[in-house]
Amino acid sequence: MGKLALAAKITHVPSMYLSELDGPRKGFRQSAIDGHIEIGRRCRELGVDTIVVFDTHWLVNAGYHINCAPHFKGNYTSNELPHFISNMQYEFPGNPELGQILAKVGREYGIETLAHDKTTLGPEYGTLVPMRYMNADQHFKVISVSALCTVHFLNDSARLGWAFRKAVEDHYDGTVAFFASGSLSHRFAQNGLAPDFSDKIWSPFLGTLDEEVVRMWERGQWQDFCAMLPEYASKGHGEGFMHDTAMLLGALGWSEYDGHAEVVTPYFPSSGTGQINAIFPVTPQTGASIPEAQANQQAYVPASARL
Repeated sequence: MGKLALAAKITHVPSMYLSELDGPRKGFRQSAIDGHIEIGRRCRELGVDTIVVFDTHWLVNAGYHINCAPHFKGNYTSNELPHFISNMQYEFPGNPELGQILAKVGREYGIETLAHDKTTLGPEYGTLVPMRYMNADQHFKVISVSALCTVHFLNDSARLGWAFRKAVEDHYDGTVAFFASGSLSHRFAQNGLAPDFSDKIWSPFLGTLDEEVVRMWERGQWQDFCAMLPEYASKGHGEGFMHDTAMLLGALGWSEYDGHAEVVTPYFPSSGTGQINAIFPVTPQTGASIPEAQANQQAYVPASARL
């Protein structure tokens, strides 16, 4: 019925908002903003009606959660970085129908998933910053998914991504985009040093690791990347433990995905972290390699490493 038309790994650095404002950082993140605008343009070309954001700033301690209120409007200040994002206005429509479909199919795939369509819960800035540049005219409906998952297996996040794709394709009459909103390495500069690292990565190790990962994406080395994702998330200080990335790759076919990433905004450092805007082409998949749901006592085992 429905279609997953576009998938992307996107940045949401708050310095993009600072880049709009008069001052020493004006224009500082224009390339990242332009990347968002381009991804939004492509979504329009593809007829996307709803953007689903896997948001690494929405922390949850049990289950997976979907914010699918009918409408979002507010004035946002970041509790994490209030000196970067303060009094940022936002407004866009939600999609309760799709949110409930996603949750239902997620549960059918063995993943505890809850949709919230009657809620006062507002989106976090992993959703708000991209929508500021992709959806200023409120063209798209928006759904936010928790992706800062503190006690969750990456396997389950990958499986949830596949369940969401099946929900769209089998039960939704519309066209959807999935965005993994989070950085690559996410080791912030030590307190007091942030201004010195505004355009630097925290360590050469993290920068080299990130850049090699981007090359793997461009070459389509998904079996290798999926196998290394848990260790990369840990040793690379992945934002949200990289559950957003696991969800995105799960939707694309996990280790059997055969696309090649297209970098829209080249890799750049920000406050010590590694950032990118990259489109992952959606290709036909059977989902045969999607990891099984895990019991609590089991350790993570990448699908590509199983016998």
